[in-house]
Amino acid sequence: MSVAMTNCGRVGWTTDMHGYLYAPDDPLTGQRWPSMPTIFRELAAEAALACGYLRFAPDACLINRYQPGAKLSLHQDKDERDLRAPIVSVSLGLPAVFQFGGLRRSDPLQRVLLEHGDVVVWAENRACFTTVSSR
Repeated sequence: MSVAMTNCGRVGWTTDMHGYLYAPDDPLTGQRWPSMPTIFRELAAEAALACGYLRFAPDACLINRYQPGAKLSLHQDKDERDLRAPIVSVSLGLPAVFQFGGLRRSDPLQRVLLEHGDVVVWAENRACFTTVSSR
């Protein structure tokens, strides 16, 4: 992964010697992740509500920063406890190409250009492979 990342909220997405996991503390500082700003919580809840998720209350916010030429490898978002909860993605800054595939790594990818301010919500299909690359 060639992406700078940090977190805020009750838990953060990180990695250790056992793999990727949600953890309450930043492994680099040993400190709790900062609280999720109210505006982030409200934006995620409103976007989820617009897609039919009535009681969504985000508890984690992963912040990825993509430099020009950076990319996030093809992956599945299926490590959360509740796989019915939506993923809400907000794009800020430079455009990026979001690619959404199928349940197999080899399935074709649909490419969507995300611009500053775009919001994407998905849940039932969270086991589908996705990737992000800068333009």
